[in-house]
Amino acid sequence: MVQRPAAGRSWEPQSSRHEVNDPRWNRSGGYDSRTSSGFDPRYDRQVVVYSGSYDPGTVVVDSESRFLFLVQPGGKAIRYGVGVGRPGFQWRGMKEITAKREWPDWRPPAEMLKRRPDLPVYMAGGPDNPLGARAMYLGSSMYRIHGSNEPETIGHAVSSGCIRMRNEDVIDLYERVKVGTKVVVL
Repeated sequence: MVQRPAAGRSWEPQSSRHEVNDPRWNRSGGYDSRTSSGFDPRYDRQVVVYSGSYDPGTVVVDSESRFLFLVQPGGKAIRYGVGVGRPGFQWRGMKEITAKREWPDWRPPAEMLKRRPDLPVYMAGGPDNPLGARAMYLGSSMYRIHGSNEPETIGHAVSSGCIRMRNEDVIDLYERVKVGTKVVVL
């Protein structure tokens, strides 16, 4: 059982990133959120017909339907389920991916620490980290497209404005996009 640190303290995982003893990890080294209860399978990744006006390679987040689309050539898109900003934390607009990180560390912003003093000021990357397996940073904002250690939140408006994905999905997206990719949040 992982215990939260006292407010204002850092947290380091007990095991290294490469020695994860977590039943959600399958033998091939990949993360499988299906072993965690609560994930709605309608948010599974799939290729769909896409008739939007965005160019191939563009990431489009439909906040209302809770789907992220990576537009492909030929009227197709890869559709991923996502979690989005809760009421008061939603946003819309266009950004671009300015940085990409594997197993990112997390430093909650000061505003978040004011709302949630129980959070650590720092958490090293790893399977218990709220940013999950990958993060793609959007513009100069604090917003990211990132993995999640809570796959049951996919399909819900629960974040502080970031776009959450299952770890296996964010790994897939991370491999398909590059720094400079346009991201449109509707």
